[in-house]
Amino acid sequence: MQLIPIGIFVFVILADMSGKVHRTVAALTGVVILLATNILSVEKSMSYVDFNTIGMLVGMMIFVAVVKCSGLFEYISIKVAKLVKGDPWKLMVAFMVITAVLSAFLDNVTTVLLVGPMTIAITRILKLDPVPFLMTQILASNIGGTSTLIGDPPNIMIGSAAHLSFLDFITHLGLACLIIMVVVIFAMKFIYGKRLTTDGDVLKEVMQLDEKKAISDKPLLIKSLIVIVLVLIGFCVHDTIHMESSVIALAAAVIMLLIGRQNPEHIILEIEWATILFFMGLFIIVGGLVETGVIDAISKFIVGFTSGHVIFATIILLWSTAILSSVLNNIPFVAALIPLVLIMQKDGLNVEPIWWAISLGACLGGNGTLIGASANVVLASIGNKNGHPITFKSYMKVGFPMMLLTISISTVYLLVAYWNV
Repeated sequence: MQLIPIGIFVFVILADMSGKVHRTVAALTGVVILLATNILSVEKSMSYVDFNTIGMLVGMMIFVAVVKCSGLFEYISIKVAKLVKGDPWKLMVAFMVITAVLSAFLDNVTTVLLVGPMTIAITRILKLDPVPFLMTQILASNIGGTSTLIGDPPNIMIGSAAHLSFLDFITHLGLACLIIMVVVIFAMKFIYGKRLTTDGDVLKEVMQLDEKKAISDKPLLIKSLIVIVLVLIGFCVHDTIHMESSVIALAAAVIMLLIGRQNPEHIILEIEWATILFFMGLFIIVGGLVETGVIDAISKFIVGFTSGHVIFATIILLWSTAILSSVLNNIPFVAALIPLVLIMQKDGLNVEPIWWAISLGACLGGNGTLIGASANVVLASIGNKNGHPITFKSYMKVGFPMMLLTISISTVYLLVAYWNV
């Protein structure tokens, strides 16, 4: 029975890699097979869909679609471009830093939904290929999200299970993420530096642009800024007020639809429905792996193989979590690991470094492939929609080596920090 969900998952990966079958069609095909073979019932399959993630995606897509009508993204893009005097490399670094910082305090999906349209707007003005910018923002979003409790869903799960605070994450992972971010920026200079050139006349045109003229609807802009501030506050305190992030995102979407005075039908058509269906399908397919015991077997093997040796267990779990999270959705995998780590803790093992290893592995491992993290798929969809596709293969050429590099840095960091444990 395990061979069917494994085969389905491999089919979806190969379909995405080859591009011959659309990833959404492949995922939905896999869901139908799981239901037809009774591996999952309709009710059970729905239980594996993370509706908090889906709700947040839909909410933020609607929110961004309304805000975009104000001209805010074009305004910010022109302003940032003028601040760096149109220099493409400095612009890339600026967007990477903005993405990483926002991803630390918002979830990274929300961040890329905000930053993606800005990137498309400014690269269009500068006549630059937006793909390198989108690629670096994917990396930055996952690195920034690793550093805090609320930046990435695996961290929220780990923090809850291990009773770790917002300050704990910043204290133990903040420095590692800062070092990783600096190294990745220099690596991007090596990879994309020669491609980041633009015509001198275009730079002059950019410096002559008036960002204020980009504002097409000032009343909507004011409303948007107010709601953006409220959304930021909501995401930062959602755990304190016991409100799911999806509720905040959907509330923001509804408010903007009510006060934005835009055509709701046009706004709703802006939602990346193919992306939403792909995520739902992927959640259900991974649910099939969970239901048949595949993920649990992998987790038990890893933990059993390393039992009793803290540093060995820490490094093995760091790398195995990273590799698996690059092809599996990291949320169900982390969910399967958590109870096993808690068992190790009951047996008297010091599991503190193991929690940080799982966090680093799950979050940074998401940079390995195009489906490794939600932010990757969302930014790729933004690129595809605007005529600049990011394929599975083209992404992996950059993303997988960067994942290996960042996990290597994480290995050194954990060894130095916990060698005497």
